[in-house]
Amino acid sequence: MTKEEAFDVLDAIQEFYPSVKLGERKIRVFIPQLLKMDYEGVISNLNAHVISHQYAPTLTEIAAYPVEPNGHLEELRAWQEEAAKVPEETKRRFQEALTKLVEGCRHVD
Repeated sequence: MTKEEAFDVLDAIQEFYPSVKLGERKIRVFIPQLLKMDYEGVISNLNAHVISHQYAPTLTEIAAYPVEPNGHLEELRAWQEEAAKVPEETKRRFQEALTKLVEGCRHVD
């Protein structure tokens, strides 16, 4: 969220809840927290709150954070691409060696 969007959220809260007084101290605390959030999600949560509550929301009640990309999926794709480049003969030899290793571990007991 941009700073302008954060101020828009605070303005909307004051507009919907005129009894809310957003002094300088509250603004200094709220703005950095809002900057970490997703504007569209916060506005959606604020709209839902306004419809069902007569009291002003806390930041927690309207919080919405951007979805972070799943790095694990990207890493898995990279591994799959790399594995696709390995010749089938190499894969077969590796499988045979792994099977021998596992069988050897079973006979250790």
